[in-house]
Order: sequence, then C-alpha cells, then structure tokens
Amino acid sequence: MSSPRIEVAQIVTRCIAGAGGVAFRGALHLDPERYRVTIVTGEGGPLTDRAQEAGMRVVIEPFLVSPIAPRRDAMALSRLTDICRRDAFDVVHTHSAKAGALGRIAARRAGVPVVVHTYHGFPFHDFQDPVRHAAYVTIERRLARITDHVLAIGTGVAAEALRRGLARPTNLRTVPPVVESEVVLRDPFSRSAARALLGLPDDLPVVGAVARADYQKAPEHLLAALARMRTPDVLVAWVGDGPLLEPLRKRASDLGLGDRFLMLGERSDVAQILPAFDVFALPSRYEGLPCAIVEAMRCGLPVVATSVNSVPDLVVPGVSGVLVPPGRPDAMAEALDGVLADPALADRLSRGGRELAGESYDAQRLSDVLDDVYRSGLSARSLAMAG
Repeated sequence: MSSPRIEVAQIVTRCIAGAGGVAFRGALHLDPERYRVTIVTGEGGPLTDRAQEAGMRVVIEPFLVSPIAPRRDAMALSRLTDICRRDAFDVVHTHSAKAGALGRIAARRAGVPVVVHTYHGFPFHDFQDPVRHAAYVTIERRLARITDHVLAIGTGVAAEALRRGLARPTNLRTVPPVVESEVVLRDPFSRSAARALLGLPDDLPVVGAVARADYQKAPEHLLAALARMRTPDVLVAWVGDGPLLEPLRKRASDLGLGDRFLMLGERSDVAQILPAFDVFALPSRYEGLPCAIVEAMRCGLPVVATSVNSVPDLVVPGVSGVLVPPGRPDAMAEALDGVLADPALADRLSRGGRELAGESYDAQRLSDVLDDVYRSGLSARSLAMAG
C-alpha cells in the first residue's frame, strides 16, 4: 500500500506576485504523489485560479488582510486555527508578515507537526517609527520560538534574520526567488514588438519598473528621479496596480510629467513587454529579493536598484547593475542617466545580469528544498515523539 500523502498548507496574505508567486511556484513542482497542497489566502486571483487548475485546493479567508485590524485579525486567527484542526495538516508553511504571524500561531494551537516560515523581506525597516520597528522585531523573535524551519529569500535576508534572532543557524536555509520559465530576450525585434503592444515610440529611451505601487516600492521616488533626469525625452513606465497609482497620477500632472510617467496598471503579459524597456528600475525602500529583478535580468535589461536587503545578491555593482541608496531620487536619476548615456556599460550589465539570473532561480530548485525541509521536519518530529 502506498503511504498517505503529506498534507501541506501554504498560507499567504495575498496570493499575488511576490510572496504569493513564490509560494505557488514552489508548491507547483512538489511531487503530487507525495504531497497534497492547500493554499490559504485572503483573496483570490489569477494565481489561485492556476493553483486550482493544477489540482491544489484553495481556501479564501476574507478576514486575512494586510493592514493591522485587531478585530479582523482576531477573527482570522480563530478561523485559521479551525482550518488547521479540520484539515489536519502535516506542514503549515507561511509567507508574508500578517499570514506569517497568524498562520504560525494558528498552526501551533492546532497541533500541526511542522511549521515553516519564509521571509521574503521583513515587516520592519529603516523608514519606520522606532517604536513600531522595535515592536515588530520583538514579535518576530517570539514567533521564531514556534517555527521549526525558516527560509529566507536571498543571503541579505538570511543574514538579517540571524542577526535579529529570528532564526537559529541550524534551522535557516537561503532560497532563491522563483520566476516563470518563459522569457523574451531583448533584441531590436522584441523591443519594437513590445513597444507596439504598449503604444510606445521606438525612438525614445524608456525606464521600466514592475511592482505594486505602494509605500514599500516607493514609486514616488522614481517619479522624483524622472524630474531630475537629464536624458532628453525619457519616459518612465510603471507596471503594476496599487494604492498609490492615483496620487502618483496627480503628482505627475502637477510636475508637468503626466505624459512621461506612464502608469500601465496590472498586466498578465509582463514577459512580452519587458523588452520595451531600456533600463529596469527598482526604487524600493525595502525588499527581499524581488522576482521582477530576476525576470528583467533574464530578459537582458540593465538594472538600477536600491541597495536594500537581498537585492545586492543579484544587482552586483559594475557587474550586473547599479546600486543606489534608498530614498535618494537624485542618486537614482544620476544612475539612470549614466546607463542610458553609455551603451557599452548597458551591454556589459545586461550580459552580467543574464549570467547571474540563470537556472538557480527556477521553481524546481525551490521545490527540492521544500521537499527536503518538509520531510526532514516530519522525520525529526516522529523521532521526538518516539523518544
């Protein structure tokens, strides 16, 4: 008789690009003969539709939301605990700050044998109020006590987790972000085709960004950089939805940049439109190691990004990109101008980025790590119970 499948819950606040994408793609390549995966999230979307098509079960828990909301959070914790008890998961694997906190507590209350958490970044960062920053660090340290295994996206995040006491050296593993295998290499033909899709002219330089328009990603800093750039007629295209889109649109209009800062919204054809850009920009205040950078480098785009968390794993100055300090639109403007003005530099960074963003960022490699972590965690639990 075959052994029963291992029941795994992937709990993520929002199952969208970023944490949701990594959770989905890692689970997608687990052996279906060995694992049965349930995704628990606060909202559905294209990724949850794909998860269901792949045979995963999806549970939408509407009380699981990103903003701090005590009543909703208490209800979410209660309902997550009930879900963990009802479905008798062998492993609960959490992602993102809110789901990471509530999901881990719920799993322990329900007696789940193995609890795993992935740090895609941190809920605390240098731009926070010091009291809130300290509170978040304290909460994460307490959660570490009920976490069997910790995964960190990139070495910068892993090092920070160790330094802050959020993981033990023996239960921490560094994993890459994972991206779709589809890639369209940037060349004159794909560049023209992508610009036709976006309605952009062929003869103007374009800086592109793919990210949610929110506080973390700092799109207003890229707008401020555009206002300082010296490159004639340069356009900036922001791909992604988010709460700052409308304020950005108004600010761009006030600066007289409404026709040069293009907000393209959420798109499902990112791989096809990336070649439209001449440089990829990441102005974030804080990060893990974004999948968007991997995708941009595989496309062949030089990258200018802020030097936060694990971003320097991929954006190596002078090799695969240019790093600038976060919160410095003047430095971002100077770096973008420099890359656009120097085709030899742009070509060297493009080649270096493609080399670094190779096969190590494929989903199968992450799934192999998950398989090892889940099985070793369950084996250790069985030994402990037997002893």
